[in-house]
Amino acid sequence: MEAGSLVSEEELAPFLEVLRAGGVVACPTETQMGLLADALDGAAVERVVRMKGRGPEPIGVIVAGLEQALALVEPPPERAVELARAHWPGPLTLVLRARPGLPAALLQDGKLGLRVPGPSPALALVRAFGRPLTATSANLSGQPPIEDAAGLRQAFGDQLGGVVPGRPGGQPASTVLDASGETLVVLRPGPVVVGD
Repeated sequence: MEAGSLVSEEELAPFLEVLRAGGVVACPTETQMGLLADALDGAAVERVVRMKGRGPEPIGVIVAGLEQALALVEPPPERAVELARAHWPGPLTLVLRARPGLPAALLQDGKLGLRVPGPSPALALVRAFGRPLTATSANLSGQPPIEDAAGLRQAFGDQLGGVVPGRPGGQPASTVLDASGETLVVLRPGPVVVGD
């Protein structure tokens, strides 16, 4: 199954159970395999951090759509909303000022990076789950991404609640844009090029 292929609700059901129980699954995105967990569950987010051996850098979040994104952030500048409408689902991560109460591992300087993934099992999963999910590459910190189920199980063992079927799309990593203020700041160039 390619990343853009549809994943049936029946196929997703066991992975949704893992997520609802605070577990972590590996899932193909349009770029690479990701480690997905309930982004609103602090213990689940910390589980992802421990699994990766990750440092203080923030973990990004995927959402099902703009409405779900707006529930996580302070009212953003209108330009940020326009960019989301123009490029989501797709390879644009917007960094916006977070609402209080989100797990600390998701934030940097009070800001949250979020996007709606392009067509992929990850998009199907976040839509079916109905809540935001973590979106960090499936690897040990500082190591290359792992793309096969056997490698994922070897790296993460029984900490990993399952591997969603499919293959990553291999598309370039998203553009990361700080749109929290009046001036747009490109934090990582990528497929979406935004003019002033």
